[in-house]
Amino acid sequence: MSHTPATPSRACVFDSLLADSTNRRSLRADKYVMGTTPQGSTVRAMPHTELSPELLDHMQRIKAKAIEYGLDFFEVVFEVLPFEVMNQIASYGGFPTRYPHWRWGMEYDKLSKRDAYGLGRIYEMVINNDPCYAYLQESNNVTDQKLVMAHVYGHADFFKNNYWFSKTNRKMMDEMANHATRVRRHIERHGQDEVERFIDAALMIENLIDPHSVYKAQARRHKASDRRGLREADDERDGAASPGNQDKFVAKDYMDPFINPREVLERQRKVDAAKIKADKDRFPLEPARDVLLFLLSNAPLTEWQQDILAIVRDEAYYYAPQAMTKVMNEGWATYWHSKLMTRHFLEAKEIIHYADQHSGVVYMAPGGFNPYKIGIELFKDIERRWDMGQHGPRWEDIGDLGVKESFDDKSMKGREKIFEVRKIYNDVSFIDEFLTEEFVERHKMYQHKRDPQTGEIKIASRDYNRVKQTLLHFLTNAGQPFIYVVDANYMNRGELVLAHKFTGVEVEIARVNEVMQSLRMMWGRPVHLMMHLSEDNCMLSLETIGGKLKKERISQETPSPAHLL
Repeated sequence: MSHTPATPSRACVFDSLLADSTNRRSLRADKYVMGTTPQGSTVRAMPHTELSPELLDHMQRIKAKAIEYGLDFFEVVFEVLPFEVMNQIASYGGFPTRYPHWRWGMEYDKLSKRDAYGLGRIYEMVINNDPCYAYLQESNNVTDQKLVMAHVYGHADFFKNNYWFSKTNRKMMDEMANHATRVRRHIERHGQDEVERFIDAALMIENLIDPHSVYKAQARRHKASDRRGLREADDERDGAASPGNQDKFVAKDYMDPFINPREVLERQRKVDAAKIKADKDRFPLEPARDVLLFLLSNAPLTEWQQDILAIVRDEAYYYAPQAMTKVMNEGWATYWHSKLMTRHFLEAKEIIHYADQHSGVVYMAPGGFNPYKIGIELFKDIERRWDMGQHGPRWEDIGDLGVKESFDDKSMKGREKIFEVRKIYNDVSFIDEFLTEEFVERHKMYQHKRDPQTGEIKIASRDYNRVKQTLLHFLTNAGQPFIYVVDANYMNRGELVLAHKFTGVEVEIARVNEVMQSLRMMWGRPVHLMMHLSEDNCMLSLETIGGKLKKERISQETPSPAHLL
């Protein structure tokens, strides 16, 4: 099962393979951090630990076979780390250097206690970088190490080839070190406490970004270029339009008074002038989803505060694709470690241990959500269906259920199809397109709830559409609410208004106060949040830093912001 991210200000999000010895959950972390230990001592530099000759031989053979299957990845650098160093690296989110902050020590303490109590251990961590860096736990046996290396090559292929990772910084190892250097410089100049307080505030709002903006920017450039080309073509054909005549229809001179009446044009000019004036008074011109970018551009921050907020934003965008492709990424890596191990690299004496470990990775309790399980089974289902031709209108139009289930056109396009899916989909489009009713029935992916009388978990719904919509609801925007800046000069008083676009996910009330306090500190003026709560629309307001939130129901008398969602 996937690890639920902690609140941004409290702990980093993990994506490494963990096995939980008590409830058989499996997790994976691509993100970890470094700084100081919980006692405040400086963490020593990570030693360079090369693979043993035996592991090196296994690695080379696994790598060669992965390439033979068509996997394409950046060079993978494996490091075998002792237990203590593995926890230090893990507490830093996977990178050997991070900026100084108390949360790294807290995460280290949590990992150390988890291991001490026997609640689980880290098997591997892999970093989206060029080259990819992967860390192996020194205490793992050879079977585990082979499984992990095969798993890592699946991740490395996904990092390199999936479109949603194409905009990430491939030199993030260096960038994280640069971030650490910059933050330490600010600490030297402005003091540990002041800088740390600002980092706390920035981390509290680090998820207020627009993960799709990096892809939309390219689309906007193409669209603008297309519009420019069309205008140039029109100008060449008809001649450039005269200023102020954009609303006129093309007409012969003698017909112009009838086709373009003067009073109509004058009325339209007044409407356009009023719209231009209204747009000048509206700030921002359209709702802004990337709240961090808006603050960087418009909040009264000092130079060092802008730099730290930019660092937090850069790292948030680096990690965003991992949240957008969790099911696919884990499913792809699990698919390949399963195929490579069972077909090529398992010895007879290792089968029982491997089966035990793999079953822990893919186990999913009734009503649970395990991205490893759902991901691998969907990839296997896609491969099977495209191998047999069980897709498209020809297959869907078959009326006889028995004929439909046994249909096989021997097309054998499955492997080609899963590589195509790996390249262009994210979790939402993956589930939306390939989660079928047959798949839900086969894997008993029903909705469950706990019986309040007996405490037993029982099936609440077998409805396919409801199950699918619940999954999509959970995966869209990583299950977090959509928040936009809708007015930065509310009631002409320079106050900031954010709005919650309700799509079924309500704002987490427990975090609202901390988020609002952070925004109030950065904006320097009162801040407001328009939100949907308990089937009602209300506005939360924070007038002063450290003050109490005021809640009021939104009515017709409530002044409207520049934009309404």
